[in-house]
Amino acid sequence: MTIPEENSRAQVLALCGGIGGAKLALGLYRTLGPGHLTVAVNTGDDFTHLGLHVSPDIDTVAYTLAGLNDTERGWGLAGETWHFMEALGRLGGDTWFQLGDHDLATHVVRTQRLAAGETLSQVTAGLATRLGLHARLLPMSDDPVRTLVDTEEGRLAFQNYFVEHRCRPRVTGISFAGAETAKPQDDVLALLADGTLAAIVICPSNPYLSVDPMLAIPGLREALKASAAPVIAVSPIVGGKAVKGPTAKIMEELGLPVSIRAIADHYRDLIDGFILDDADAADSTGLGIPSVATRTLMETLGDRERLARSVLDFAAGLRRHR
Repeated sequence: MTIPEENSRAQVLALCGGIGGAKLALGLYRTLGPGHLTVAVNTGDDFTHLGLHVSPDIDTVAYTLAGLNDTERGWGLAGETWHFMEALGRLGGDTWFQLGDHDLATHVVRTQRLAAGETLSQVTAGLATRLGLHARLLPMSDDPVRTLVDTEEGRLAFQNYFVEHRCRPRVTGISFAGAETAKPQDDVLALLADGTLAAIVICPSNPYLSVDPMLAIPGLREALKASAAPVIAVSPIVGGKAVKGPTAKIMEELGLPVSIRAIADHYRDLIDGFILDDADAADSTGLGIPSVATRTLMETLGDRERLARSVLDFAAGLRRHR
């Protein structure tokens, strides 16, 4: 499946965090073709650093779709240089969060445009245009929502937990400051209500740190449930381990089994289908949700495209029987 042939306006909506989710978003982008993909991106990771508004997940997705990302490091821009950080360190500045010389330009432009009164959606659309993207890139909300991680060492803002402390402190809880008063991004809500929406894909991003900030915004979960399009979640767990990041560690610390069943249960009230890795096929019995086992590890560009096709074909079958 690419897009239903009878409807050239049909869209696929992907809910996405950073590195892991961006891999599948790229596969969808390349498989669907220009103009058919919308990516709603987590902004719970956003923060102000060195006076600049940094949107790590938005930038990761944008750079990945544009083919500009550093595939070896997993974040930032390929061919990046670090003269600014070196000079900052010599002067005793704050260097725990690395900002590359080229990446800095993105944050400067974003900060200036936000200060001039533009919304984060407008700024993000401008970034996507400048990078030559033929997909809509949307923040989950134009209102600030900030992920806070409660640990045995106290409450930490997400980037302090994730980058400064390298996910070391034991997690006891997660909350999303500002979510209760935030509104879902308008175009996301409009797309969810649009009959041309072919599928909704929850990418294999961390459910607790990258997807839950979106679902915490009043109205978004309800809009997902009400949409006529099938909702497919892709598991970030392979063989009882996280593919990337602290997903498994957090699950253990929150008293959850590190399993596909726990991921499926987390999304159970939202999804119509579940994609899991071949390594977990034996555990799919009794999930109570239509599921497909395939290779979900995305080590190459071909892997990303192959998984995207599997997700879209699965969604097409569910749509016919919905």
